[in-house]
Amino acid sequence: MKSTFLAAALAAGLAATPAMAQTAPAVLFDVGGKFDRSFNQAAYEGAERFKRETGVQYSEFEITNTAEREQAIRNLARRGASVVVAVGFSNRAAVETVAKEFPNVRFTLIDSVVDLPNVQSVTFREHEGSFLVGMAAALASRTGKVGFVGGMDVPIIRKFHRGFEEGAKHANAQVEVFMNMTGTTPAAFRDPTRGAELARGQFDRGVDVVFAAAGATGIGVYQAAKDAGRLAIGVDSNQNHLHPGTMLTSMTKRVDVAVYEAMTQARAGTWRPGARVLGLREEGVGMAIDEHNRRLITPEMERRIAEARQAIIEGRIVVTDVTAAR
Repeated sequence: MKSTFLAAALAAGLAATPAMAQTAPAVLFDVGGKFDRSFNQAAYEGAERFKRETGVQYSEFEITNTAEREQAIRNLARRGASVVVAVGFSNRAAVETVAKEFPNVRFTLIDSVVDLPNVQSVTFREHEGSFLVGMAAALASRTGKVGFVGGMDVPIIRKFHRGFEEGAKHANAQVEVFMNMTGTTPAAFRDPTRGAELARGQFDRGVDVVFAAAGATGIGVYQAAKDAGRLAIGVDSNQNHLHPGTMLTSMTKRVDVAVYEAMTQARAGTWRPGARVLGLREEGVGMAIDEHNRRLITPEMERRIAEARQAIIEGRIVVTDVTAAR
């Protein structure tokens, strides 16, 4: 009875999207929803760009609990999508299972890897972008103490943390880096209240710049920074506009480009399976400077960060990837 109810609910959710041709793409958003202002929203913006440019609608589904993943992906595949884009590392097992069931359907998985002939896996060198914002944090800090608030305690979030820490210490060898993870389940990516609490705890210990790699949880971190007159760093999407004056910068991760390219390639017939890794060299990650944070990034800070960026691209600085095979 439970599985029948779940299948019906998923079908109803998919039916709510506009009618489309059999060759239209589909996207599955992860927990936190497509308007999390961070990771999922970047994916949404990529899909919306595809729709604007082509006039082709796409199917979508937003995960609210882990039990939905496999059935949601299966239903999207059954509808004849040109490509099913699954956003988030938590979808890896579901993609692997369903891709075997539908060998003629293309799947693009964001943030994890599945080695199958009909799966394209797109991952990012988050540690490289995090290195740059770690430098920015240390250079902007007046206390010599910076903080990191992660979402779910998993290797990919540890990857953000290590890059941030190494960047901060590259800029200031004496800087102290504080770290807290929000939780051990996917709910850790959608808990702004807890994010604010963790940020305030770090502020009480002298931190004056905090980087949140925590999806929608980061919204609470940024608000806490604004309330305390401290600085915050956004993640995935450019979040500088959320609180101009207290958002030091954002570590951008071009999930939007990965989604857009998967959809356009499927439409053009140029989609290919296999693994793609996007870092600073490929402009898959970066650090956002715009009108909202321009006055917070001094010319000297920008010069030093630009030099480090080039050194990473050329291999003269190697940022630790904690997820690399040992």
